[in-house]
Amino acid sequence: MSDATATPAFPNRIFSGIQPSGGLTLGNYLGALKRFAQKQDEGIESIYCIVDMHAITVWQDPAKLRHATRELTAAYIASGIDPEKSVLFNQSQVSAHAELGWIFNCVARLGWMNRMTQFKDKTAGKNAEASSLGLYAYPALMAADILAYKATHVPVGDDQKQHVELTRDIAAKFNHDFGVNFFPLPEPVIEGAATRVMSLRDGTKKMSKSDPSDASRINLTDDADTIAKKLRKAVTDPEPLPETLEGLSARAEARNLVNIYAALSNTSAEAVLTEFAGQGFGTFKPKLAELAVAVLSPISSEMARLMQDPSEIDRILSRGAERADAIARPILEEVYDIVGMVRRKA
Repeated sequence: MSDATATPAFPNRIFSGIQPSGGLTLGNYLGALKRFAQKQDEGIESIYCIVDMHAITVWQDPAKLRHATRELTAAYIASGIDPEKSVLFNQSQVSAHAELGWIFNCVARLGWMNRMTQFKDKTAGKNAEASSLGLYAYPALMAADILAYKATHVPVGDDQKQHVELTRDIAAKFNHDFGVNFFPLPEPVIEGAATRVMSLRDGTKKMSKSDPSDASRINLTDDADTIAKKLRKAVTDPEPLPETLEGLSARAEARNLVNIYAALSNTSAEAVLTEFAGQGFGTFKPKLAELAVAVLSPISSEMARLMQDPSEIDRILSRGAERADAIARPILEEVYDIVGMVRRKA
């Protein structure tokens, strides 16, 4: 379906979501939250979701899931998402996601699912047959997350691009099967200096909350001293910073720190190298630590403040769910009509 022609123009609308799996890191901020806040201010309708239904594709402790959902909501807001400007909600409060997800389970083909690399990665070396059906089929639910709002643009990291491509395939097949031009073919939006933040201990591995070493990551809940200490101790090499990006091609740790600096300072990696070319990490890392503390400390402080009032967070999510449902429900009803479902009349 990759050669499907585009459907007629749809109003620009952004959708993206993050799993509430706990342990938010600098990678979540630079790769998603910061970019979401910037998109919000570009004048495009923005819908941001805590995808708690995706989280349960692996077993979750209920109390921890509730806490992680609220903590992620606090991180969205602390990072600059305004719940009045953007729609902010958790997925399970809007049933259109699950309902459209079933329709798309019947549109998507097994061959498409078998080619999804993330399922293979998550079950590599394990007994795939012991994995949940949800973990296998969740790309169809992700397509429903996006298309329930007829979103046209999806800010994602490189590792999620394949899922947006699958969403386009599902949209194109639905349109073709029913002879309609109903769903847009959404575009992945991959931009910024640090869309994939790597470990502070190994520049070839993605920064992750699951890494056994806490020193490998900056947590959004870290205080200023901890942030500075981790960056000063980040693994580097003995060479000074080069003048061009080509000089970083075989220096994963150096490239990662330069990208982090660029993203935190809203500039490019090239501009960072222009400023620091010829200087060693003894100079660069303290500057990076100072910058990171200035940017991240207010976020961690605001998250802590918001988490002191979980009922207010729940109110924000509830209001966001009402707004999301008002968009998604009419679209879903049209889908049922197109598919041929007999519906109760009001």
